[in-house]
Amino acid sequence: MQEQEKEDAVTGGYRKLEKGVVDGFLKMEEDIVSGFNRVSDKCVEKLFGREGETVAETRERLANGGRRQEGEKR
Repeated sequence: MQEQEKEDAVTGGYRKLEKGVVDGFLKMEEDIVSGFNRVSDKCVEKLFGREGETVAETRERLANGGRRQEGEKR
């Protein structure tokens, strides 16, 4: 085996290892963010949601609540 072939084999091995590690971290990050969003949605739904209101509607109402209370003008 020539020197260049050995170098290519070693470099290729490191590239495969690097790809595996990076892909693993990206998958883990995706799972963590997804899990956080599910928990966050449940908290918003249970703690702040009104009957028949979606999570998106609740978030919108809460976002606008600091600027304007229902029935109150500033």
